[in-house]
Amino acid sequence: MSNKYVIIALLLCSHVSVVKSQVNREKLIADIQTLSSVEFAGRKPGTDGHEKARLYISGRFNELDLHKFGADYSHRFPLNDTLNGYNIIGYIPGKREEAIVISAHYDHLGERKGRLYLGADDNASGVAGLLALAAYFSSNPPEHTLIFAAFDAEEMGLRGARYFVAHPPVPLKTVLLNVNMDMIGRNDRNELYASGTYHYPHLTPLIKTDNRHIQLKTGHDIPGTGPADWTTQSDHAAFHDRHIPFVYFGVEDHPDYHTPNDTFENSQPNFFFQAVQTILDIVNKMDSNSSLIGVRPLERN
Repeated sequence: MSNKYVIIALLLCSHVSVVKSQVNREKLIADIQTLSSVEFAGRKPGTDGHEKARLYISGRFNELDLHKFGADYSHRFPLNDTLNGYNIIGYIPGKREEAIVISAHYDHLGERKGRLYLGADDNASGVAGLLALAAYFSSNPPEHTLIFAAFDAEEMGLRGARYFVAHPPVPLKTVLLNVNMDMIGRNDRNELYASGTYHYPHLTPLIKTDNRHIQLKTGHDIPGTGPADWTTQSDHAAFHDRHIPFVYFGVEDHPDYHTPNDTFENSQPNFFFQAVQTILDIVNKMDSNSSLIGVRPLERN
């Protein structure tokens, strides 16, 4: 082999190693395993397991040196007369004040009729992905300000996300986009959906990946298709209601959805890792394309 081809080969290997190191696989898997463990007991608001999850995520935010809005990462809001929810919010300042909100809900169903609903895919997977993205951008300063939001009480009607947009830590007009992750941990066909481009077609050019391990698809966002339309089925709906574009990453329902069998043991670590790699790649593209993500639907109309 000539010296020329040796140099090319070394450059290609170097590029591959950089791509692989964007997400710390070991930490990613450790986060989903911890959050879906019996110790956290399904993370239902008002329980000890939920409090452990709140402290764990806040501790990880602190490890990553995310900035706070106020004195703490936890932002309390009322669920009823006796119960509070807690959104966990941190951010990384960018070169621009305009913000992208990256979100995943951390609550789940807890205990029902003596059985634990641990919520590994729904949504320990999304929170672990959120932490992986926060870790990457902590070491790779973004163009836009990135707000990392672990929302509470999604299972109770998107309560945390709705509180966030009603009481935003930054002017809502500066929020360009919501990237939401909810159930990204397993799929037998290696399919990951990026939903939202029906409503916000200007984002379509950014929804691409070279990751051969993932079949990235768009869809599940067409009005009138019933449960197949995911537009209102997770926290991104709160942003959509305020005309803030969203991309929702998720998988189609599996037999263990909202059952006690949604456990870490039934997750698919290889798919999960590749899904988070893909999401990170797309978020990087979004962060680098202000002219595309800065389009508001009302302005476009």
